[in-house]
Amino acid sequence: MFSTSIALMVAQAASAGTPPSPPPSCEGAEYEAFDFWVGEWVVTPAAGGDAVADSRIEKVSAGCAIRETWMPYRGRHGTSLSAYDPATGNWHQLWVGGTPGRVFFDGGPVEGKMVLTGYWGQDAAGNSQLVRMTYSVQGDGSVRQYGQASSDHGRSWSDSFDFIYRRKDTAE
Repeated sequence: MFSTSIALMVAQAASAGTPPSPPPSCEGAEYEAFDFWVGEWVVTPAAGGDAVADSRIEKVSAGCAIRETWMPYRGRHGTSLSAYDPATGNWHQLWVGGTPGRVFFDGGPVEGKMVLTGYWGQDAAGNSQLVRMTYSVQGDGSVRQYGQASSDHGRSWSDSFDFIYRRKDTAE
């Protein structure tokens, strides 16, 4: 009987003509800070050489998140989901690749670049590695993803990876 009463109250409220509140929008500079990465890309090493992957970056979830679909020519595929969190003022990214596990990155825009940091993998000695990824727009419209690793929790950094994302419609 109790659940019938609740159902009746919900039905009456719905018929009262009160429209539901619109969901909050994900618009504004904070939510758009990573939009420069959205597109269809061919990914090459920054030092030059053959392409290593295709990557599709798209706005999803009513524009509240950015999803990457990483499609390497060799190796395992992966996906990341990035979103701005207004409660913390930070961006968060979840990476899930073709091997078990996931990686969480946190950060945000710094001087026009997106900088995300999280623990990912281990060094040769078995120490957890803190990885810092910096995404930046280049003069030709491409995006650089520069990765650095630290085995001492960020006191020192070494190069880890360096990729250039070129739009498929402009890639040579």
